[in-house]
Amino acid sequence: MTYRYRALRLLIFAAASLTVIALLSVLASAGTPKGSETKGRAYYRQMCKDCHTKGAKAGEVSPLTKTQAQWRTYFQKAKHAGGSEPLTKYMDDAKLLDVQVFLINHAADSPQPETCGK
Repeated sequence: MTYRYRALRLLIFAAASLTVIALLSVLASAGTPKGSETKGRAYYRQMCKDCHTKGAKAGEVSPLTKTQAQWRTYFQKAKHAGGSEPLTKYMDDAKLLDVQVFLINHAADSPQPETCGK
């Protein structure tokens, strides 16, 4: 009887562990916005890069200038120009979502950091 009890406990523990892992996976992916990284890269190059290069008036900004958490915070605040203008002044929500996905996916601490020049 002791062997069966231990086997049952192990089986319950394994099932509970898999459930927790699955739940954590779902929660982690819930923080990732659904947009097009490819479109976001193109929009960034078209609408942001001219003003945000090294030596430009607005200062250099690339995916690598912030971490993923910093980019998420930036887009949650949705303010541009030091917090004085709404991001929607520059592009609509759909384009902003795509740019957000691109910047987060290539942030300094992402698994695939990248400069915009590539």
